[in-house]
Amino acid sequence: MHTVMRQTAGGNSTDIESVLARLLDVMLIALGAALASLLFMADTGYSIIEGAFVAFDMAFAILLLPWFGVYRSWRGRSKWRLSINIVIGWIVVQGCGLALMFLLHRTASVSRLWCVSWTALTALGLVASRVLVHAVLGRLRRAGRNLRLVAVVGAGAHRDKVIANILGSPSAGFRAVVTFNTQPGAESDLPGLPSFGRLREFANWVRREQIEEVWLALPMSEENMVLRLIEEFSGDLVNLRFIPDVRSLAMFDGNVVDLIGAPAINLMASPMTPHALLQKAIFDRLFAAVALLALSPVMLAIAAAIKLSSKGPVLFTQRRKGADGRVFRIYKFRSMRVHAERDGVVHQATRNDPRITRVGAFLRRTSLDELPQFLNVLRGEMSVVGPRPHAIEHDDQYRSVVDGYIHRYRIKPGITGWAQVNGFRGETDRIEKMQGRVEHDLYYLRNWSFGLDMRIVFATVVKGFVHRNAY
Repeated sequence: MHTVMRQTAGGNSTDIESVLARLLDVMLIALGAALASLLFMADTGYSIIEGAFVAFDMAFAILLLPWFGVYRSWRGRSKWRLSINIVIGWIVVQGCGLALMFLLHRTASVSRLWCVSWTALTALGLVASRVLVHAVLGRLRRAGRNLRLVAVVGAGAHRDKVIANILGSPSAGFRAVVTFNTQPGAESDLPGLPSFGRLREFANWVRREQIEEVWLALPMSEENMVLRLIEEFSGDLVNLRFIPDVRSLAMFDGNVVDLIGAPAINLMASPMTPHALLQKAIFDRLFAAVALLALSPVMLAIAAAIKLSSKGPVLFTQRRKGADGRVFRIYKFRSMRVHAERDGVVHQATRNDPRITRVGAFLRRTSLDELPQFLNVLRGEMSVVGPRPHAIEHDDQYRSVVDGYIHRYRIKPGITGWAQVNGFRGETDRIEKMQGRVEHDLYYLRNWSFGLDMRIVFATVVKGFVHRNAY
């Protein structure tokens, strides 16, 4: 076997990097305070009170920021999550500093403008420093430096996907250098990578080449192989990581969570983490508030047109199911003449439906009848982006005949969604239409990201609200 050329940092470099990162953060806190003073307190100058406040925050930063995991290795992990953690950590540090100043009866002497600007400038500096450091590390790693070498254990599509992920993320700092094929008779080896079919030979090679990472890309049924590998490397300083293949079991990504102190793999659970839900909720409330303010003249004009053109209320409400199946009342501009429906029966609007008013036809064609749902978003019942809610009667009808329909309730329904921007709108007069809509909703749940939400919002605005299926 060819000897692997190593270009990794020494074992003590991680500790040195952690110390340097802490010193940099403390310096950025002081620099942010000084810059805020220069910009907003040029006349009054920097007082002893503000200096004490800064010193307290620097001490709190050393004590508290490590609790937010910002100094642990973020190799291969989300940099967006790191940015959120550092901002939240800094806000907690600032809160502790303010609390101490309050206890010392010195908050009245602190300029509020300076404090707010210091908080914002320091948060910006902390995030920018991380972005810059990771950009530099990414360039180094793409150049083949600062890498961690990985031995991959497994066979088949799951193993190949793990290796493909390593190859597709060069800035993460991992390099696959060898495989242990657990099915040597049935699986072909990957070209360019040395491969072993016997555990002892593989383990000896890993030790000789001082490989730091061994990733087990195995199905959960391969318990015996996992135990053999744990026993084989129990006396070695090797990071043994299990990446189970749960594709046939998990409805969404089978991510590992901490459940009362024990690791658990989500097979069927909400695909979104608490951090993601908080991020989505903050965006929803801000977006809905801005949208309602900006669109209030349009909404008032629509309300007047509805009232003048036909008898009945301006708004139409209907019971829908939201996150976890909780029932709420959705708001829409009324687009039909007032009519009675039989209990338990809801007739969807069809093309040229005689119940639709002239104003209502325009509103439905342009989707302007959906604007009051920003009120639902502001109330926390809906999201800007998510699966579109259906009438409860339709939920009861489709949940038993459309695969995966029930999982649309895992998150809040949305005003727009992945299905809608891909053409799945309007009447669902065939099961195939509803199945297609649900498949797009499940894709959204499996692949959610803030970026995907922005892409859907942008697509909704660019493509416009008009669609041939909207009637």
